[in-house]
Amino acid sequence: MKNTKHSSTGNLNHQPHSGPQTSLEAQESKWGPRPPTPPGIRTAAREYANPVEYDHPYESMDRFADFLALRYDANRTRHSYYRQLRLIHQHLACDPATLTEAQLRDYFLFVKLQKHWKPKSIRQALAAAKMFFVDLLSQPHWPVFSQIRTKDHDTLPAVLTRQQVRALLAQVRLRRYRTPLKLIYCCGLRLSECLGLTIHDIAGKENKLLIRQSKGNKDRVVPLPTPMYDELRRYWAFHRHPLLIFPNVGRGDHDPKSLAQRMHQATCPMPHSSLQRLLIIARKHLNVPAASVHSLRHSFATHLLEAGAHLHTIQKLLGHKQITTTMIYLHLTHQSAREALRLMDELCRSLPR
Repeated sequence: MKNTKHSSTGNLNHQPHSGPQTSLEAQESKWGPRPPTPPGIRTAAREYANPVEYDHPYESMDRFADFLALRYDANRTRHSYYRQLRLIHQHLACDPATLTEAQLRDYFLFVKLQKHWKPKSIRQALAAAKMFFVDLLSQPHWPVFSQIRTKDHDTLPAVLTRQQVRALLAQVRLRRYRTPLKLIYCCGLRLSECLGLTIHDIAGKENKLLIRQSKGNKDRVVPLPTPMYDELRRYWAFHRHPLLIFPNVGRGDHDPKSLAQRMHQATCPMPHSSLQRLLIIARKHLNVPAASVHSLRHSFATHLLEAGAHLHTIQKLLGHKQITTTMIYLHLTHQSAREALRLMDELCRSLPR
């Protein structure tokens, strides 16, 4: 690959590092268990600790942390449920084990009517309360647990047209940020899945990308378009990090040599907020309706469906457990709407005047 000048647009084709392995292909290995992570480097933007390691204000919360460690494998899941119990403790300023049913009912009224929590958050808090009071403390089944009902709001996710996607990506001038955004759209990745990629997750010759320990702690394989793989090769050739594809840029000089050195020595992936902030700026500049990085994933699924991809294929690509989750994109396709309008026109024309 030729060296090119690092322009003000953030071109990452410049190759300041030299060594025996000068390409991403040389770093790729056959898939299997991910090799041990080099010391001091993490592949997740945020590492969640096991709640058993927390400082617990009460013995009952210590027991709940042990309970979660036995029931769940992912620290993020353990943290989420423990956090819900901690919020109850902080709001009522007492040991959760001493709460009465009336106090717990008042707490859920507070988060629903005053804090305006979303249904998903209320369900998570309810699940944590059930585990703590019923499963751990063996409390009798309080009626409040069956009284709380939450229904998701029927809101459709924001989806961009292909033209809007192209305009948004073109608005992100620095290639070191534009490339991961392109990958999210081209492969339908979640933000955390994209930024957590390593050199061991790419099989470029097979046009495949391995997503490890995604939502639900599951792995999946997605196709990797050849142009996107070529761009990843150029991206990695700039910094040649020993593990990460998208290492943290850090702060400092923006000349190519300093930038590449910081990325090569990074100990964590690029932070989520970097891409989220830049996409918001681009969206506002183009007067595009509210959209986020995750909207690129929604747009990927919708555009594939419009192009004729099978719904079950899209389900596998996105890593959805239930087909009903994927079916929401049926409501978002412009092609379906146009076809419905054509049929409705025919029905109307057949009616007497």
